[in-house]
Amino acid sequence: MSEQNYSLQQSGGWIDKLALKKRLTMLQTFMKEFPSATLEHILDAGVTADKSALSSNYLEKFFPEKNKITALSNQEASFLEQEYPGVRFRHGDVRHLPFQDKEMDVVFSSAVIEHIGNDENQQRMIAECVRVAKKGVFITTPNRWHPIEVHTLLPFIHWLPKKLHRKLLKFFGYLFYSQEENLNLVDKKKLKTFCQKLGIQNFTIHYIKTWGIMSNLMLVIKL
Repeated sequence: MSEQNYSLQQSGGWIDKLALKKRLTMLQTFMKEFPSATLEHILDAGVTADKSALSSNYLEKFFPEKNKITALSNQEASFLEQEYPGVRFRHGDVRHLPFQDKEMDVVFSSAVIEHIGNDENQQRMIAECVRVAKKGVFITTPNRWHPIEVHTLLPFIHWLPKKLHRKLLKFFGYLFYSQEENLNLVDKKKLKTFCQKLGIQNFTIHYIKTWGIMSNLMLVIKL
């Protein structure tokens, strides 16, 4: 993950406001699936060091009981402890979570899985989230098949084979996002395949729409 993931989101701009609106909808889904009264420890796996975007670190901003949240990142985001008293920060990698088995009630992760590299890394992240959770996992990610790719705002080229997509990103000057370790978009089928390979049976995939088209996926795993 990198702060560059927020580079196109001008603070308070229409993209940032739209992202915040969608993320608040996803937060409502999370709180419906995992009511706060049933939780003591929530891991937010993959917070950002970005401080400017309205939509960044929205769990820490809007979840009412900050003392239940442990925020983890490979970025320096310890400022969250001062900004949201009660939140605890841990430095770490979502692919190798520094927690014991079932140490957390729920693992929450928003728009992280598409930024950690290849399919093997993405599957490993899901496995790690399941390992440290007692009650469930909630992972959100943009849907690859929405016409507008949210990181670059380029239309349609992300529907092409990934090698060609990355070549075009380089051509258009998006070197950072042309690298698989920085952007590897997923879809509903891929999330389902990851869960099946890991032997996860009790999962559902919810979605929300933007401009009438499925734009964001929410993987909910109940344990």
